[in-house]
Amino acid sequence: MGRIGSNLANTPHFNPLNPQEFRKQAHEMVDFIADYYQNIESYPVLSQVQPGYLRASLPQNAPSLPESLETILEDVKNQIIPGMTHWLSPNFFAFFPSTVSTAGFLGEMLCTCFNSVGFNWIASPAATELEMVVIDWLADMLKLPKSFMFQGTGGGVIQNTTSEAILVTLIAARDKALDADGSGNLNKLVVYASDQTHSTFAKACKMVGISPRNIRLIPTTIDAGFSLSPVQLKAAVESDMADGLVPLYLCVTLGTTSTTAVDPIELLAGVAKEHGMWVHVDAAYAGSACICPEFRHHLNGVERVDSLSLSPHKWLLSGLDCCCLWVKNPTALVKALSTNPEYLRNKQSESDSVVDFKDWQVGTGRRFKSLRLWLIFRTYGVVNLQGHIRSDVGMAKIFEEFVRSDPRFEIVVPREFGLVCFRLNPDENFGSDYTELLNRKLLDWVNSTGRVYMTHTKVGGIYVLRFAVGATLTADNH
Repeated sequence: MGRIGSNLANTPHFNPLNPQEFRKQAHEMVDFIADYYQNIESYPVLSQVQPGYLRASLPQNAPSLPESLETILEDVKNQIIPGMTHWLSPNFFAFFPSTVSTAGFLGEMLCTCFNSVGFNWIASPAATELEMVVIDWLADMLKLPKSFMFQGTGGGVIQNTTSEAILVTLIAARDKALDADGSGNLNKLVVYASDQTHSTFAKACKMVGISPRNIRLIPTTIDAGFSLSPVQLKAAVESDMADGLVPLYLCVTLGTTSTTAVDPIELLAGVAKEHGMWVHVDAAYAGSACICPEFRHHLNGVERVDSLSLSPHKWLLSGLDCCCLWVKNPTALVKALSTNPEYLRNKQSESDSVVDFKDWQVGTGRRFKSLRLWLIFRTYGVVNLQGHIRSDVGMAKIFEEFVRSDPRFEIVVPREFGLVCFRLNPDENFGSDYTELLNRKLLDWVNSTGRVYMTHTKVGGIYVLRFAVGATLTADNH
């Protein structure tokens, strides 16, 4: 023991957070980041490296002695950046955008600065209460009914991703149904969505124990704009009930991943509520547009649903990862997800006078993410956020007009938001297989240039090119 103590006594103190050194290195890092944004168009949008490139170029072991930040940043420039697909490039038009902003960046810096682990109210009262404030602010911007707000009878929480929002609401719906039934027969529960619903839905269903046989992905058609038909939903539900199954959950999508199709919330909720189902609206991408009055009608009928989620990192400048989930009945969510070990007990929580967000999510630990939204809303205001969305939609409309003006191309699905779905179709006599081959080759060629990055999808048997406008740095000239 004496020898160990002696060794410890001779070990110099290591201070990983020296304020003076932090100030110096933080300035270096901020300058590096600003230069990256300034020069981002000089890099290929889609990384051109081959698999395994980085592992082959880095040492096999961590260094024993310190290295300077200058040396590390030089390696970032020479080894990391070439292996990046630059989501913030103004020429990034793939998937959906992942937006950032100065205010969001500063909010993230504050979040990291405080390093708050706000799992319950007493662990960080400000983290809990600010989240309640900003989640109500956004609900008000969306004109959600008071039944979804802390100001009313509901409430909301910041999840990491839409996947988690769907997962926790599925858990709440499952437990509520099993409690009501009393039999605990999980194999009878059936869930519903369209074949355009994000793949995370089926994944989350499996995670909560729903049999793959009981996941109904109802086919959509190009004639209906790939939105879910209430008539087909009703037929599927009634068929399942006739077979002795129990309808549990409906996932309605506002802005599907492939084409930004919008499911009719009011009509679908009407069918689901006839049979006591939990209705969730996945508005991950397009929900943000509903802060603009001209898009708000897409949320008509939201008062009839049980939960709604959208991702501000997609269109409200917050940066990853940030998904806002509102629930009409927080009690069902808390009952399904709450844990109360002795070491977390405190008089405020036990008095039911506070919100403990650990009981609204899968994990326990959580970051002070509401700082990002708070700074964004205050720095830009609702008017500028609306203008940002309208600008992106306007640029998408310009691109759509370019496509329409070229007879070799066609718009496959009418544009609603910032995504244009189109394809090369030079001659209908070529046949679908050859047309698909041409489009695959065109996409490969475009992406191989490094100047632009787009992705594709396949809907209704048609291979479609997707051009998603919304990267924060994109302007008219791009």
